[in-house]
Amino acid sequence: MIRVAIIEDDPVMRDLLSGAVEACDDMMVTSTADNVAMASGMIEAGGYDVLLCDLGLPDGSGITLIRQEALTGRDTDILVITIFANQNKVLDAIRAGARGYLLKDERIEDCIEAIRNIRRGGSPISPIIARQLLGQITPEASQPSAPLASPLSEREYEVLNLLSRGFSNSECADILTVSANTIGTHVKNIYRKLEVNSRAEAL
Repeated sequence: MIRVAIIEDDPVMRDLLSGAVEACDDMMVTSTADNVAMASGMIEAGGYDVLLCDLGLPDGSGITLIRQEALTGRDTDILVITIFANQNKVLDAIRAGARGYLLKDERIEDCIEAIRNIRRGGSPISPIIARQLLGQITPEASQPSAPLASPLSEREYEVLNLLSRGFSNSECADILTVSANTIGTHVKNIYRKLEVNSRAEAL
C-alpha cells in the first residue's frame, strides 16, 4: 500500500487528488495540508511514502517543504504537482530533493500513475518540462561541431535522451533492441558518472 501525503492550497485540486488516490486499491491518503505552516508539522510527523507538493502556497514556497522532507533522510519520494513551468523553479525543486515534476494540466489518471511510477524508482516529468531540461544538455545547432565534453558514452546519451522524453526502462529497451537489464545497467552508470541519484537529477 502506497501512503500518500498531499500539500495543496486549492481545495478543488486537493479534493480531486485525494479522491483519486483513495479510489485506488494500492494507495491511500494519510494526511493533507494547505499551507507551509501546516505542512511543516505534517512532515515532522511523517508516516507516508510519497509526498505530493505544490510550489505556490499562501504563506511560502513548497520548495522549502521539499528541502525539509529531503533533510529527514527518509525513503520518501517527492512529486511536485504545480502550475509553474518556469525552468528556474523546476531546477530549484529538483535540487531541493524532488524526484518528479508534473504540471496541473496533466490528466488525473496520469498523476495517479506517476505516484506508482515514482515509487518504483522512476522520475515522472511532464513532457514540456522534460523538453526544457533536455535543452540544457543539447548543444546549440549554431555552435561549432567540437566534441561535447561529457563523461557519458554515446549509448548512455541515447538512453538519457529517451528517458527525458518520458519512456520507461522497458520502453527504452524495446526501442534500442536490448534487454531491460542492459538499460538498467546504463541508467546506473549514468547516475554514477553524473553523481546523481534520480532521473530528474540526471536530466
